[in-house]
Amino acid sequence: MSDMIRDDDGVSNPSANDHLHQLIEREIARNPSRRSLLKSGATLGLLGIFGSALTACGGGDAEAAPVPGTIGFKPLAANSGSAVVVPEGYVAEVMFRWGDPVLASAPAFKGDGSETWREQEAQSGENHDGINFFPYPGTDGNTRGILAMNHEYINPEYFHNVANFNRPEVADNTKKQLAGHGVSIIEVRRSSTGKWEYVQDSPYNRRITGYTPISISGPAAGNDLMKTAADPSGTEALGTLNNCGAGQTPWGTYITCEENFNGYFGTDSATWVPNALQGRYGLSKGGFGYNWHKGDSRFDLAVNPNEPNRFGWVVEIDPYAPNSKPKKRTALGRYKHENAECVLSKANKAVVYSGCDERNEYLYKFVSNGSYDPANRASGANLLDSGTLYVARFDAGTVVGDNQGTGVWLPLVFGQNGLTAENGFANQAEVVIKARQAADRVGATMMDRPEWVAANRTKAGEVFLACTNNSRRGTTPASSNKVDGTTVAGSARPAVDEANPRAGNNWGHVIRFNEANADAASTTFNWDIFVIAGNPALDGAKKGSANIDASNTFNSPDGIQVDPEGRLWIQTDGSFANTGDYINQGNNQMLVADIATKKITRFLVGPDGCEVTGVCWTPDSRAMFINIQHPGEVGSHPNAPKDLKGFASMDEFIANNPTAFSRWPDGASAGRPRSATVVIRKLDGGVIGT
Repeated sequence: MSDMIRDDDGVSNPSANDHLHQLIEREIARNPSRRSLLKSGATLGLLGIFGSALTACGGGDAEAAPVPGTIGFKPLAANSGSAVVVPEGYVAEVMFRWGDPVLASAPAFKGDGSETWREQEAQSGENHDGINFFPYPGTDGNTRGILAMNHEYINPEYFHNVANFNRPEVADNTKKQLAGHGVSIIEVRRSSTGKWEYVQDSPYNRRITGYTPISISGPAAGNDLMKTAADPSGTEALGTLNNCGAGQTPWGTYITCEENFNGYFGTDSATWVPNALQGRYGLSKGGFGYNWHKGDSRFDLAVNPNEPNRFGWVVEIDPYAPNSKPKKRTALGRYKHENAECVLSKANKAVVYSGCDERNEYLYKFVSNGSYDPANRASGANLLDSGTLYVARFDAGTVVGDNQGTGVWLPLVFGQNGLTAENGFANQAEVVIKARQAADRVGATMMDRPEWVAANRTKAGEVFLACTNNSRRGTTPASSNKVDGTTVAGSARPAVDEANPRAGNNWGHVIRFNEANADAASTTFNWDIFVIAGNPALDGAKKGSANIDASNTFNSPDGIQVDPEGRLWIQTDGSFANTGDYINQGNNQMLVADIATKKITRFLVGPDGCEVTGVCWTPDSRAMFINIQHPGEVGSHPNAPKDLKGFASMDEFIANNPTAFSRWPDGASAGRPRSATVVIRKLDGGVIGT
């Protein structure tokens, strides 16, 4: 069950749209001289990051000399240990864990999973993810600030005590799981010793959960598809779920993203079958195994068919106004948002990039109608409610420098490009609610799980996109595209070719694009593949780009961010099996790339079973905040318990033996592993990464 809960393993896109690798193949056919360039990786760079840190040691093999240029630390070796490891000269300290009190009234974490739902809603949620730092009012933020972070999902085998871990029919159990989702906002400060801590009694501290009232704003507000019996107006949702990556607006708000929301819904109805909208968003009877419909009819697809339409949005939260109501900004479109990267255009329009994290889905951006006045914070208040939503089409084109092709941002606007009532879009509200179908209709380019988007603020218009992996690329015919046994019309999925020669893209890659005229509001761009991840221990294209070697091998780039000095940090969320295709790659990790030289260096390695995710800095870049998510999630790790001792499943075994696989971060005193926020500092007080 836990493996299903993490990600949607299906493919919901039945369209005949091009996949990016098909464009590269056509360009090679048109210009054969480019074949060796693309295959050798001569134009490819690499990014890297995503590990976890607790000890200030290298660990593993002998370390290399410091990297020249802007990266000055000694690289780490891959490892499969139980600690967070950072380079010599650095320290990583756990600051804020699942279950830590957020509100002054909250109890301490018990460690046995026995908290009630009311206690959980006052404590930190589980599975920390996207994180952003906001300077404390009236300060420069270098010693005091406000952190906002997501809690993507929960692991039932760790979340409950033995009596309740697999009983979703008990309403309080479902409500406790809802309370473990959402967002935590906490005040943080640097102590006299240099160590960062969070402030439990701060007036800024806040929990937003799966049942917090949230306004629905923008074009979808009040549409019939948003209305339910509990909310006949269609203007107020209950809660935010599966909050993955996030972003920060120039006016100082937190924008959190709803990703795999479909997995929370299900039904026991024998007659329910998905309609076209439900099928395109991957809704099914069984969901991901949460079975919340057994404890809360809101999640029963047969009872409340419109409830799923109220999820899959970007939610804006003001961390400086703890009593303010969050808003679901529907103008940004409904899909599985991985993160939301917000920048200003040359005319100070708000531009928000976001990928739809599923195999063969699309890259989007939103451009506001209005402009932001940096001298007037209030001018950003409703900037995300009106504008144009676009989806990307990547085209092959003439080589110019590193550019491999050109691209166009296709507007998703009612009445344009076939987005009409005759084609199933009655108005702009339906365009944004059905954003996936709208992108299908206009001919967007399918991608290999487009995840985090990161803008380089030291070079206007330069943006990076992490494509985590795509094990489902191949020649699967349309007849096998099914949802709950019902065939979804469409075409064959993209086939493999020489330009992207992996039968399954198990390692992922990073794409860079540069907006025309260095303006984020442009409708055209150039693009290139910045890095193809891989494993040098394997043969052929599986090795990855030319700048991937034994010292920096990794798979599944996920979280990415460009720091204030212009370094690209990469976090991974992939296999930690350390066998087969992933031999020698160790646990999930965090790397950093010098964008100019494309040199990639491993900075951090996380503990067993974790994902490294979310990264932000103080304004002076001397403190880095990252999240270690789901430590102890067994998956395919070779250290997983082999003897289930008579239990029916691994989840049941772990529920009865919660420290069998991991005690991170509490060590000997642990009752179970816990996601946590880790603060990384350089011992000499310097800038992180140098």
